[in-house]
Amino acid sequence: MKRIHFVKMHGAGNDFILVDDRTGNFPIDDHRRIAAMATRPDGIGCEGVIIVQVSDKADFRMRFFNPDGTEADLCGNGARCVAAFAREIGAAKGPKMRFETLAGFVDAEILGDGLVKIAMPDPHDLGNDFVVAGVPHKVIPVEHLSKADVVGEGRRIRLSEAFAPDGTNVDFVTYRAPHRVKIRTYERGVEAETGACGTGSVAAAVVGVSDYGLEFPVQVSTITGYELTVDGSWDGKSFSGITLTGPVKRLFEGILDWDALDMVAD
Repeated sequence: MKRIHFVKMHGAGNDFILVDDRTGNFPIDDHRRIAAMATRPDGIGCEGVIIVQVSDKADFRMRFFNPDGTEADLCGNGARCVAAFAREIGAAKGPKMRFETLAGFVDAEILGDGLVKIAMPDPHDLGNDFVVAGVPHKVIPVEHLSKADVVGEGRRIRLSEAFAPDGTNVDFVTYRAPHRVKIRTYERGVEAETGACGTGSVAAAVVGVSDYGLEFPVQVSTITGYELTVDGSWDGKSFSGITLTGPVKRLFEGILDWDALDMVAD
């Protein structure tokens, strides 16, 4: 019987399972059971599974898996949570750290009072309310956020031919210049509306600065009631120094019987 120790955390209401795999024993290729871990109510339940591994290039390596078991390049709120987790398990020796992701290196800092700041990869492919902020996002400005068809329209855009074959995340956004954004996100891999999305918050903020008259820092309000702060520089052509700051909370830890996930995965 394989037993997996895990910690459950959330970043601005975006919840994750985190596992210390610096020994290399976690079944990283068993995507069915990883998806089963994220299933509600048969598994633990979460919006992402995060694995911490050894890195020879940084303090540690972050692997991020969506609830459907697919691996993603980056998750903004997950990256903030993994920074706090890494400090807890000793993978990072101080409040400042650098870790490896499929989207590149991420620098993080634990600020205290439950806040964690990360430096995001420079956004690119910006145009027509689309941006890659670690992962792809299509931004849909709306006047009345509560009336947005996040699931129906979000799924249609996520699966549309324009973003084939991998699809995109879809953010419905209300802008209030000069510094405020409200956001709801249909998340690829979750295949539903998510409580908060860090990369989506960055995408909404940079599109707001480039196209809708916003100025840094941008305060992003999520449907979970938390606020994230996106800061950085815009020279009229490109962005640099983008950071994402917000709350992180440790919820609980436990031991999972990996073999018991068989019935869920099948």
